[in-house]
Amino acid sequence: MSNFSLRVLPLLAALSLTVVLTGCVVARPGPYRAGIVLAAPPATRVEYYGAPPYPGYFWIAGFWRWGPRGYVWVRGRWSPPRPGYRWVPRHWVHVRHGWRAVGGYWRPLRR
Repeated sequence: MSNFSLRVLPLLAALSLTVVLTGCVVARPGPYRAGIVLAAPPATRVEYYGAPPYPGYFWIAGFWRWGPRGYVWVRGRWSPPRPGYRWVPRHWVHVRHGWRAVGGYWRPLRR
């Protein structure tokens, strides 16, 4: 074996080992399984939304949504009122093996 090969061979082995090992470390934050996210959602963000665009409109707060790379913030929005209903905001509930999202929805008022 030549002198050049003896110097290059350890470098190639180290480079190959580095490539192999870094490929094993890639992981998504908080895996998602059967509708359950294992990582707790971050704290809710404070949003400054100003005055409503029309009289009677109300603010629907933003929320954390689970995306391909982890939690993603979805900004809030203005909504027209819905007579006879109240808005229940989207939220996360702790379940046995993680967290499950409960989507925002309109709940009928009791009469």
